[in-house]
Amino acid sequence: MSISITRRSFVKASVAGAAALSVPGFLTRAHAATPLTMQAAWINDAEFCGYFAAIDDGLYSEAGLDLTYLPGGPDVIPESSIIAGRADLALTTPDTTIKAIVDQGAPFKIIGAQYQKNPIGIVSLAKAPIKSPEELKGKTLAVPPVNVISVEAMLAINGIDKSEVNIVPYAYDPTPLIKGEIDASLDFTTNVPYTIEQQGEKAHSFLLYDFGYKTYNDTVVVTEETLAAKRDLLVAWLRASRKGWDANFADTAAYPPKFAETWFKGTGRTIDNEIFFNGAQKPLMEHAGGIFTMDEAGIDANIETLNRIGIKATKDMFDTSLLAEI
Repeated sequence: MSISITRRSFVKASVAGAAALSVPGFLTRAHAATPLTMQAAWINDAEFCGYFAAIDDGLYSEAGLDLTYLPGGPDVIPESSIIAGRADLALTTPDTTIKAIVDQGAPFKIIGAQYQKNPIGIVSLAKAPIKSPEELKGKTLAVPPVNVISVEAMLAINGIDKSEVNIVPYAYDPTPLIKGEIDASLDFTTNVPYTIEQQGEKAHSFLLYDFGYKTYNDTVVVTEETLAAKRDLLVAWLRASRKGWDANFADTAAYPPKFAETWFKGTGRTIDNEIFFNGAQKPLMEHAGGIFTMDEAGIDANIETLNRIGIKATKDMFDTSLLAEI
């Protein structure tokens, strides 16, 4: 199937990804029978502990997979890896994936969701806590440019005009918050509060999800072609990955130290940080149906949320049939 995705960022990410593959140690291969490659959404941290556990414990090998794991980063757009054929599946955010489907005709299918609740939220200092969207009125909120539309949608859902909040650019550094230069920032609530505490302050946070902006995160995305050609392998990957996450969450402090000199080496973060992250993300990922579950209520909530920001999501963009097989 021929497609055309011409966004400059996709091309840039493709070039960056190709260059990264030449760096020693960039990818790790678990020896098994049939090759399969996954593209992560970010650098190696606790967000991906379950996959590292599954690789190191041989779960992919037991499932008949020879898995290649590609880390992400600031210059990597995960969807570009599957479009370019460098990866069979990618972890993405549903807004970017569905926008690509709608705007560019990208042949993507979402086959699972790592996070039931997106971990992005509003982080403030405990000594001057902002506990709800209402309390953002008259405050200065730092937001990464890519997330402004999400914050504005959350404000609108809660009846707050965006003009009532002073939104300024944010570069993923909590220093301005700690110094009192801003009142709050949009961050991963699973990680940044720990960073703030390490600098001598206590943090308060709330999820956008809990105030109406209900989206998944780290959605598992494949192309329609891969779905048709490698369905059995994708089911095997979902099954082995779920086992890896289950093992990881049995004790959220157990696995991160094991990865100190391998997966987490060179990230600049402490293992205590990764342990905090791993524990904080557990309630955002767990579901009675198992990790990756996408139930009807969850899909409907994502569709409604994305429609609010002008991204016309539909149910046929989500395929739950593979989850039914694991």
